[in-house]
Amino acid sequence: MRISLCQTASTDQPGENLAEIRRCVRRAADEGADLAVLPEAAMARFGVPLGPVAETVDGAWAGAVREVALETGVTVVAGMFTPAPGGRVANTLLATGPGVSGHYDKIHLYDAFGYRESDTVAAGRRVVTVDVAGVRVGLATCYDVRFPELFRAHADAGAVLSLLPASWGSGPGKGDQWELLVRARALDATVWLAAVDQALPAGTEAEAPTPAPNGVGRSLLVGPDGVVRARMDGEPGLLTVEFDPAEAARVRKALPVLANRRLPLGPSPAA
Repeated sequence: MRISLCQTASTDQPGENLAEIRRCVRRAADEGADLAVLPEAAMARFGVPLGPVAETVDGAWAGAVREVALETGVTVVAGMFTPAPGGRVANTLLATGPGVSGHYDKIHLYDAFGYRESDTVAAGRRVVTVDVAGVRVGLATCYDVRFPELFRAHADAGAVLSLLPASWGSGPGKGDQWELLVRARALDATVWLAAVDQALPAGTEAEAPTPAPNGVGRSLLVGPDGVVRARMDGEPGLLTVEFDPAEAARVRKALPVLANRRLPLGPSPAA
């Protein structure tokens, strides 16, 4: 299977971002990719009002992404915003392509490091997988990476690959945390994990906090053994990588952490 990590830098204009998605997906097709993964907030960057740009997964913006996926034969996963009750939005991943139609609403909202995503975003409730070229794929978004149970749920549903589009917040040590967490989640669930972040915005530094989480770059593909197989720097770009989905089964045979779980765990009984 071939996957393209599309590390883009979203603007506040959905039309501009759509043009960049089209360019990336067509390049991914030229490089023989089965799957093109774009960041969280590929529709519009954080730090601007999200309600006015939100559209349903049947709307014009998602429809245009669907069109380029069908035109090229590449399955596309990209972050967008959809309307939610109470004037909020859902932080949604659109998954679309030949024989693929699904979406995932981010479950774990980024209420950390002084930012409160839940003020404007409604949390999702469903674990979502899709099948791409015969490979089951789990969907997760950014802050979800701090919650290993979601990636194990992907594996329990048959996934051998998890996708993690993100718009990671910058700050001291945050880039190192990003890579550490991605590698840990791949190893926890013995899945391939493709983590695709927004590029580091021009004129910012990865160690300097910003008001909104707008990316640090450093997208990477990690094997089910926790080893980094490909990585990018902070600049916008596209990296296409070939990998073997069957490796997950081989790792699980040698390291059966999923089979060896003893759950649920509760408090110790009273003495």
